[in-house]
Amino acid sequence: MVTKLVVEALEKIDAKKASSSTFTIPVGVSARHIHLTQEHVEALFGKGYQLTKKAELMGGQYACNETATIVGVKLRAIENVRILGPARKQSQVEISKTDSFKLGVKAPLRESGDIAGSAPIAIVGPKGAIYLDEGCIIAKRHIHMSPEDARVAGVKNGDIVSVVADNDRGTVFNNVTVRVDESFTLEMHIDTDEGNAASISTGDTVRLIKNN
Repeated sequence: MVTKLVVEALEKIDAKKASSSTFTIPVGVSARHIHLTQEHVEALFGKGYQLTKKAELMGGQYACNETATIVGVKLRAIENVRILGPARKQSQVEISKTDSFKLGVKAPLRESGDIAGSAPIAIVGPKGAIYLDEGCIIAKRHIHMSPEDARVAGVKNGDIVSVVADNDRGTVFNNVTVRVDESFTLEMHIDTDEGNAASISTGDTVRLIKNN
């Protein structure tokens, strides 16, 4: 009972601190990238091929040495698109709005993994090509947090929050989804269009201003 009371008191203190002080979040500007199933990895790079690691990312993910070409309607293409590992259950391509204009695809704004009814896209590798009837999206802006970060910020998984970039542009980002997991490091992810519009680069910070 004493332990429970102490924990509850600490949680109230953290919540009060979060509401009265600045909660700062580093930003990662995410460029276009590809997630592949193992079947599709082999279709693009050859039977038995395994993706190779270039750089560690959060949550057990990593940037691969491998890249591929994505092709939209009327054979409009973007080359050297980075593949992220490990292999997933569904293949998916994440692009920016500007990329969608170049490719000529109507990619919807979605959470990563929500690809039902999304735009079709072709992916070309050195040993073959695949065509996805659906799988091309523009990823919604979101914040990765550990459970401890979420507790201090006074938010929980799935919350929708707003943040502000205190720079010359003074941009406010609304409708930012909070994702909480033990494997996550605190970071807000936006795409290149959002980063350019707000004059934000990877490593800059934003400030949590409102919980909706």
